[in-house]
Amino acid sequence: MDLGQAWGRAGEPTVIHRLVLSRKGFDSGYGGMASPILPDGRLLPLPIPAEQDDFRLADLNAPGVGLGPLLRDLSGGRHSRCRRVHMDPDLDRRPDLRLPGWRPALGQNGAAQSHLARQGVGPGAVFLFFGWFREVERHARRWRYVPGAPDLHLLYGWLEVAEVLPVVSGRAESLRRHPWIADHPHVANPGHYRGADNVLYVGRERSKFAAGHAGGGVFPRYAEGLRLTAAGASRSVWALPEWFHPATGLAPLSYHANPARWSSEAGRCLLRSVPKGQEFVLDTGGRPEPAAWVRELVAQHAGRPQDGERQGAS
Repeated sequence: MDLGQAWGRAGEPTVIHRLVLSRKGFDSGYGGMASPILPDGRLLPLPIPAEQDDFRLADLNAPGVGLGPLLRDLSGGRHSRCRRVHMDPDLDRRPDLRLPGWRPALGQNGAAQSHLARQGVGPGAVFLFFGWFREVERHARRWRYVPGAPDLHLLYGWLEVAEVLPVVSGRAESLRRHPWIADHPHVANPGHYRGADNVLYVGRERSKFAAGHAGGGVFPRYAEGLRLTAAGASRSVWALPEWFHPATGLAPLSYHANPARWSSEAGRCLLRSVPKGQEFVLDTGGRPEPAAWVRELVAQHAGRPQDGERQGAS
């Protein structure tokens, strides 16, 4: 791919000014286990437990997967289909649970939203979501993590931001314009996700990077191109495209300004990512490489668009 030609639908260059690597899903503190890479290569990102929310793990869009036994076996009985979860980012809920006009969206508030706002994340930004994954298998009629399989940080979805909705201070107007947001957890539970900084990042009706797709969704199957974790390293040591390195002229990824965290190898850079934090923002300076990378990820890994994506939002 020619990195200088990250073209949009109308033949105009597509530039991403803010690219966000966003940590979401089960981790050692919330959920206590890795999301599974199924034997057929499918990724099953598990949203974090949240007793105040209305969605359950049974609401995941996972056709053909026996979620009950899978969750019970991998968690040693701690999790089940009935576990309430924070379905956010809302990228791929079951189609029968989508209100008319549904689009992918991400809610954020508190310290994480303050960081996104300070970093200038708004319409035109792109989120790439990553989480902790590990291969699983059936053994002796039960599910287990594959012995010796590595713990990995993998990219599993994306969101192209069309607008940022205030869902507390501007709740009535946001619901009038977009009634489908009513059951998103950041809208449905204003008593918990409170404060004027509670916002919803709404995806584009149509992707700028993949024809037929909405402006957000999941990468349904494992591929090496989705792997952040460097080969043979702990999951927090990432191999990234070489242009991520601050030495190439970009400002450092937020929370990663310490030069000791960065090193270079042939054709890539290595980053020792920080152990905590949700939203890591890259100010691209208008360079074309980030948009070209996102275009390649979405084009190669987003899978086939669903009917609602092909038709666009209603």
